[in-house]
Amino acid sequence: MKKLILIDGNSVAFRAFYGLPLLSNQSGLHTNAIFGYARLLEKIIKDEEPTHFLVAFDAGKSTFRHKQYKEYKGGRQKMPPELGEQLAPIRRLIDAYGIKRYEIEEFEADDIIGTLSRQADADEDFKTIIITGDKDLTQLASDNTVIYYTKKGISDIDLYNPDFIKEQYGLKPLQIIDLKGLMGDKSDNIPGVPGVGEKTALKLLAEYGTVENVLENVEEIGGKKLKANLTDYRDEALMSKELATIHREVPFDFTLEDLAFSDDSEEEKYQLFKELEFESLLGDMEANEAEDKIVFDDVLVETIDELGGEVSLHLEVNAANYLFTPPEYLAATDGERTFITRTEDIEADQLEAFLATRKSINVYDLKRQTGLFRQLGVTFNDFTSDVMLASFLLDPSRKILDVAETAGQFDISIDSDDFHYGKGKKAKNPAHEERVEFLNSKVMAVHVLKDKVIQALREDEMYDLWKDLEIPLSKVLAEMEIRGITVDASRLVEMETEIQERLDEIEAKIHGFAGGEFNINSPKQLGVVLFEKLELPVIKKTKTGYSTAVDVLEQLQDKHEIIQYLLDYRTLSKLQSTYVIGLQGEVKDDGRIHTRFNQTLAQTGRLSSVEPNLQNIPIRIEEGRRIRKAFVPKDGNHVLLGLDYSQIELRVLAHITQDETMINAFTSNTDIHTKTAMEVFGVEKEDVTSLMRRNAKAVNFGIVYGISDYGLSQNLGITRKEAKKFIDNYLDSFPEVKAFMHSIVQDAKRDGYVKTMMNRRRYIPDIHSRNFNARSFAERTAMNSPIQGSAADIIKLAMVEYANSKEAQEFDAELLLQIHDELIFDVPKDQVEDFIPVIRRIMEQAMEMSVPLEVEYGYGTDWYEVK
Repeated sequence: MKKLILIDGNSVAFRAFYGLPLLSNQSGLHTNAIFGYARLLEKIIKDEEPTHFLVAFDAGKSTFRHKQYKEYKGGRQKMPPELGEQLAPIRRLIDAYGIKRYEIEEFEADDIIGTLSRQADADEDFKTIIITGDKDLTQLASDNTVIYYTKKGISDIDLYNPDFIKEQYGLKPLQIIDLKGLMGDKSDNIPGVPGVGEKTALKLLAEYGTVENVLENVEEIGGKKLKANLTDYRDEALMSKELATIHREVPFDFTLEDLAFSDDSEEEKYQLFKELEFESLLGDMEANEAEDKIVFDDVLVETIDELGGEVSLHLEVNAANYLFTPPEYLAATDGERTFITRTEDIEADQLEAFLATRKSINVYDLKRQTGLFRQLGVTFNDFTSDVMLASFLLDPSRKILDVAETAGQFDISIDSDDFHYGKGKKAKNPAHEERVEFLNSKVMAVHVLKDKVIQALREDEMYDLWKDLEIPLSKVLAEMEIRGITVDASRLVEMETEIQERLDEIEAKIHGFAGGEFNINSPKQLGVVLFEKLELPVIKKTKTGYSTAVDVLEQLQDKHEIIQYLLDYRTLSKLQSTYVIGLQGEVKDDGRIHTRFNQTLAQTGRLSSVEPNLQNIPIRIEEGRRIRKAFVPKDGNHVLLGLDYSQIELRVLAHITQDETMINAFTSNTDIHTKTAMEVFGVEKEDVTSLMRRNAKAVNFGIVYGISDYGLSQNLGITRKEAKKFIDNYLDSFPEVKAFMHSIVQDAKRDGYVKTMMNRRRYIPDIHSRNFNARSFAERTAMNSPIQGSAADIIKLAMVEYANSKEAQEFDAELLLQIHDELIFDVPKDQVEDFIPVIRRIMEQAMEMSVPLEVEYGYGTDWYEVK
């Protein structure tokens, strides 16, 4: 038996988008709908084992139905751009799976699916499954065709076959068309007959069977108003039925057999999942490696001193945390000879002496290599080249994982770390000879790549960015990671006790409202309490019961006192487990937390903090802010000092656009949000209300991040129409900003990329997309990337300048953390007042601007007191 899967592409995208919270990857692309789609495809392929597969899409806004009724589907709210930008990647996803997709002008996806299911029904060898979020397709159910109707999201599914439809409605599948003809369909703007709802329509069809029979026997129907409406709206009823009828004779230039599917596209999926940062899906896959690996012609030498003056080095350890895992092997090459040894067989003094006499030293991931060298007792940190950083600058959309990734950019094929060592349950421990062979190809590839990346960087005008900013910054970050920040774990333990007491109190309150004890962390038990015991209105159902997600609880806040306690309980529970308890486990034997800073993740160039992420400690609630009390100076004679750029992205926007109003506001030290409110609302300064300023602030920062009217409406709790008006008024008030946004999009269309003030590139592949939503997202990315990227470059410059400043280094200050636009230092108490003007000057003069950079500061005996 052949199994055909037909997916209603657009409706499933909608279900996936609204069924998952907004997610985005480091490039800023929203990915919740794509991720939901991928999960659905994985499940369908695994559970159903299809032999034939097609995803049908709507080709455009106009179909043959619009010619019959121009208001068809009229009044639908415009698709949120956060969803629209995901439609093109969803198509790429489908292609990556090797699944056929199809769309055709004048017809809808329903018609494509209807035609194919008819053809399959006529072939006894086929069984068909249709997956959709549109009940219109239930009319296609038959003995050989079942409709998987996604009610909420993509996991809550009803199976519509003829028996189910009979049980639910008392109808045959084709009578679904008659049901729509009588009651209409608001979602498609099909009018139906006024006053006829589902209950009345079902009653009429139970007696007369079809719309035509109902209309022919209208005189027999009771109810004066109903009879009048059926008479007066006869034509509308017949037209509505016709509109609801799926056309099953779409002309195709392919056959069912052309939809043959085989699940053998692992490499394409793997690459796309990496790009989209779908870690959970990547975890289930292993990339297919190319068979034609490069074998480097080299000579293994006995001692490291036999190598020439320009070398590439690589310390190898098969572990993620390089700060506390000693390296196992050292590999070094000068391009002709290679030296490889177990690290236990080399002396630190010998290695330090060798490094000090080299003309240049090239590595892959300078920061990681520095940490590994420290494990050997080697303090050398004067590396001249980092191939990984160059690779990232050349193509920041790629997720840099290991040397093989970078080598692939230049058509050099070597085994990846995953292939050589495996991972998870497939982890391998290669023999010594295999390790030597692998490390030989790895370090030789790094050596060969060095000249290639330098040439490419020069061609793209990013050599200076790499050499003068990213490489020296990597050295600064390496020292910060090794240094870590002191943590008073006893304060976290104390907080744990306090929060647990608070959680116990909240739990008792919740149990009191519920009239008995239950597991608050069990969605099933909580659902029973809320929707059966307390009889609160059901917002959303799942396959296993009631949804108790945060968005559901927020909609019930005014329905019962228990809801606020539940929201508080969840907030505190997450804070407790993730940070208060989680951070305790991250404190090392030296009493410090050593977060790692990622230079090659965000396409804007911003740094991120991982293992643990100290940039995301929640500070909007007091309990979250208090976590910072645990981060303290090295001893009682020191303080923590925090220095934060004030509104740096808006200042960058003013400089880049040269908008006179913005420049004047910053140069005259006028509050920019008040000034924006004055311009947007057309009022004087004294008439600006707190609400006006709040809205202006949201628009200011929203513009920087390329916010859409949908996003702004969500932030401010207003309609999309109001949000659009805010944005339009803003752009009218700041004409140079508007002109910049237009010109930068044109630059992206011409060049395929945009640049920061330091020439950091971000490529915009969808800027010419035929898909409106994908193109719109690309345009917003083009607008905000130069701003965010330049702001990121400025604080990086300040960090490098601090490290190079003889005046700053005369102090006993230590740079501990970079948190977005803020730097955290450990400074002796008796030096802090003298150090502040020095570091402020470095930060405020990091880059010459048309507006002053302003740095705010604070210090105290812990991080909490800094602000």
